[in-house]
Order: sequence, then structure tokens, then C-alpha cells
Amino acid sequence: MISSHKAGKVAVAVLVFATLLVAISATAAPARAQAPSAAQSAAPKSGAAGQGTTAKKGPSPASSYDRALLRPALLKDKAPAQYKVRFVTTRGDFTIDVTRSWAPLGADRFYNLVKHHFFDNASVFRVVPNFVAQFGISAYPAVTTAWRGTDIKDDPVTQTNKKGYITFATAGPNTRTTQVFINLVDNARLDKMGFAPFGAVEGDGMKVVEMFYDQYGDTAGPDQGKVEKQGKPYLDKGWPKLDTIKSATLLTSPPAAASKPATPAKKPQ
Repeated sequence: MISSHKAGKVAVAVLVFATLLVAISATAAPARAQAPSAAQSAAPKSGAAGQGTTAKKGPSPASSYDRALLRPALLKDKAPAQYKVRFVTTRGDFTIDVTRSWAPLGADRFYNLVKHHFFDNASVFRVVPNFVAQFGISAYPAVTTAWRGTDIKDDPVTQTNKKGYITFATAGPNTRTTQVFINLVDNARLDKMGFAPFGAVEGDGMKVVEMFYDQYGDTAGPDQGKVEKQGKPYLDKGWPKLDTIKSATLLTSPPAAASKPATPAKKPQ
């Protein structure tokens, strides 16, 4: 048997050892990092683009996009004969009127992309003065990967590439996927190259499109491969003044109170 005197010493020793363990674990164990909240990771840009802006934080991951976008083979809805898409951007709002008969395959692809919010949070990553404003790489690399290799065949060119007309970008014949551009001037020379317009910017919406930030130029702009792999954070870090498409939405009926296009006083430098 253990005497009461010895038992007391053992109890004290156990208590001291337990106290030491607590102290060691408190000082040695690193604090667990917390994931940023949705508000932090999707913080909106402050101020108007090109006017003393700060770097924009990238959108939050998977939960921010429509998971249907990861299965493009299932997104095959036929577009209406005529439909409209409302774009809300960091420069203002504008509407694109799509006519399916102009380029049926392109109109159908654009319809499905917009229906599932493919363009939301995407940057207008290439703006060449007196030429085009181009977008259509997803803000989310997983979505971009899913759409790789989903090329559609070319449509016959039935409309000329006028100022304000929207057309799919290509890498050659029958390579249209998700990238589109809006003509900033009349680009009739593109007609013979197979670029088939499928819609046009309505009314004075071109005042918004023409204000997209274009001072990075076509040679100092971002690398498209890195945009695809790294998503919007890559653009926000290296080209923070690029404008962003906050949302692109199908209009099934006229909006109750459509906002007027924002027209900054002067072109950003």
C-alpha cells in the first residue's frame, strides 16, 4: 500500500506535470488560420475604374458560381429568336440585343453562358482603342477548365462587324468557345475572316463600353494563359484598373427602373 504521505507527493507531482503540459501546448501549438469571409474575398471595388482605384480583391471560390457551368455538355438550350442581356459593370450598365437568325450557333452559346452567369465577375481583359473590347474568360479557373475544348462550329457571316456589334473571338476556324468582343469601331475587315456578329449594344450603351479602361494596350496586357489558370486574382494584382462585369443577366421583360449608363467626365489616363 502507498502511505498517505507518499500519496500526497504523487498527487502533487501529477498536478505539476499536467500544468506543464497545458503551458507547453498553449505556447507551442500554432493558431489555426481562419478562411476569409465571403464579404472579405468578394469585396467590391472602391471608386470608379481608372480614377484613383485600389486593387480589387478576387471573387470567392466555388460557391460564387453556378455549378452547372462545370458541365457544359448539358447546357444546350436553344435561344429565343430575340433576347436581351443586361450587363452591369464597374463603368455602368448597358444592354445587348441578340438576334438568333444572325448567327444561330453563336446566339445559342451566348444564351447558355449568360443564363448560368458565366460572365459574372469576369474582367474586360483586352481593350484595344479603336478596335475591340474583349472578355469571356471566367473569373474562376475551374469553370475555364470545364469549357476548354467546347468549340462550336462557325456561323455564316450575315452581318458586318459594325461599331457596337458583338462577336465571338476565335483561334481559327470552328474554335469559338466563351470569349467575345464588342467592336469599338466599324471593323468590316473582320467579316472576311469569319467573325459572325450575333447581337448589338442597344442605344447609348456604347458610351459605357467606350469607357472601359484601355491604357494597358494590347502588348502590355495580361497573359491569357495565366488568366485561365489563376483567374481574377491574377488580373487584380497586375492590372488593377481593368473594368469588371459585375453581372450579365437575361432580360425576360423590361426592367422596372433600368439605371442610366454611367458616363465619366473624361477618359482615364
